[in-house]
Amino acid sequence: MKKLIASIALLAAAPAWAEDKMTVLLDWFINPDHGPIIVAQEQGYFAEQGLEVEIVPPADPSAPPRLVAAGQADLAVSYQPQLHLQIHEGLPLKRVGTLVATPLNCLLVLKDGPIATPADLKGKKIGFSVAGVEEAVLGSVLGNHGVTVDEVELINVNFSLSPSLMTGQVDAVIGAYRNFELNQMDIEGVPGRCFYIEEEGVPPYDELIYVANPDTMDTDKIARFLAATERATQFIVNNPEKSWEVFAATSPVLQDELNARAWVDTLPRFALRPAGFDAGRYARFESFLKDSGMIDSTNPVSAITIDVTAK
Repeated sequence: MKKLIASIALLAAAPAWAEDKMTVLLDWFINPDHGPIIVAQEQGYFAEQGLEVEIVPPADPSAPPRLVAAGQADLAVSYQPQLHLQIHEGLPLKRVGTLVATPLNCLLVLKDGPIATPADLKGKKIGFSVAGVEEAVLGSVLGNHGVTVDEVELINVNFSLSPSLMTGQVDAVIGAYRNFELNQMDIEGVPGRCFYIEEEGVPPYDELIYVANPDTMDTDKIARFLAATERATQFIVNNPEKSWEVFAATSPVLQDELNARAWVDTLPRFALRPAGFDAGRYARFESFLKDSGMIDSTNPVSAITIDVTAK
């Protein structure tokens, strides 16, 4: 009996089994787009999967995919359109999961302004933040209304999208998020209107995805990460108000009207099956980029995305 008691005491004193560590780089500062990640952390879903996840907002929003490609993090939150280009640039990256499964990007104008359709933008000024894919997207939207990119003036407004529109610096902006900029403008009393790019000739795509280095990634850890975020997404969908409280409680910065509104608008866009993907969607967007002149050739879907849960 004494030996048994001593053994139990030793077991009680032993440290808990170490969790597998993961580093996840976000695409931007923490906001409602990252809801499933934050909720999975706060609800203990990562811990249940044997994971200790470090969530890191970037100092430079363009850096996370390149840091993952260099082996300095396990995962990065990134964007499907950019991933296609990065792979063509030679970066060792693949999409391993989806966070936000619909476009958030839109062509934004003033609700009560003179732009009734994209056709009215001929000869006008359009602001943008990031060159490249945005030009291809804009070209498709304008082309759907008989206008070419050469017939508008593009102005780099950095990340001051809605302010540049509200102050009249530009007549429209591309790259605005329908869940943020629309709410921001409405709160400030200058309501906006979105032309939704997927309704204007741009193939639907996954706005936010998880990318990993296929040469170094640990598929087991990633599969467990995705399982935890899937559970978090189910919790969010089933408990929208409670999940908002869990999310907002992590920082006073999140506890304002803009983030509360954005949470409601983002909720139906979270990927219900983070590990699942539509191969046709990735193939179509690859073809879209080639047709737009952004890439010279097309990669097979297997070079762009992978199902880490497949056995």
